[in-house]
Amino acid sequence: PRHSPGRFLGVMPAYSAAEDALTTKLVTFYEHKKDSSVPSHQATVLLFDPRNGSLKAVLDGSVITAKRTAAVSAIATKLLKPAFAEVLCILGAGVQAYSHYDIFMELFTFKEVRIWNRTKENAVKFANSVNGPVQVCSSAQEAVTGADVIITVTMATKPILFGDWVKPGAHINAVGASRPDWRELDDELMKNSVLFVESREAALTESGDVILSGAEIFAELGEVLKGTKPALPEKTTVFKSLGMAVEDTVAAKFVYDSWSAGN
Repeated sequence: PRHSPGRFLGVMPAYSAAEDALTTKLVTFYEHKKDSSVPSHQATVLLFDPRNGSLKAVLDGSVITAKRTAAVSAIATKLLKPAFAEVLCILGAGVQAYSHYDIFMELFTFKEVRIWNRTKENAVKFANSVNGPVQVCSSAQEAVTGADVIITVTMATKPILFGDWVKPGAHINAVGASRPDWRELDDELMKNSVLFVESREAALTESGDVILSGAEIFAELGEVLKGTKPALPEKTTVFKSLGMAVEDTVAAKFVYDSWSAGN
């Protein structure tokens, strides 16, 4: 609703011929001023049969969003992280922090994991509830200094990660700041790193970090996966994640097929 600031309804339709799947994700995003028991993002995915248009399933879009977003960050990290990545840093302690932590622990081997969150008790709660050792840092700078892989999953609207803190050659997954006027990363970091996105078109209309910094997009992740653009893991790299509807389509079809096979 436009008249209410900080409240959005997103509609994300997509069709994949390869998956033989048609979906729409509905997302409500309500910025909560006070700590609320209700999450900021709530989502539902509708899966249709592309042959006749009938509704086949209604899926928990919040779980799908959390897992597919983290999976895409993990793919970017696999391609772009430095060869010796020992320290992982997570800025933010919400739903996406948990889903990213889970998949990153499954796929990579880090010697040290650090977390910072604006509200420290949420970072402490995170450290106490995940399966491995996590160091709670009292400032974002402390968490970031010397980190090889950095994940920003915050509700920030102004930069919380600054280029002069970042170790040269580090890889950053920037997941928050999904509005054209919101930022997580400062100009210095955006301009002095190699920038990868999911979709050029989306990044140039939706990402404040990309639009307001004027940073040049080097490649889409798909171009790197196809081999038409190099990954450049030796450089400082930023993957600006915004999410694409087709990621929900693929994830929803995967869940539905697994469920069908079991029934």
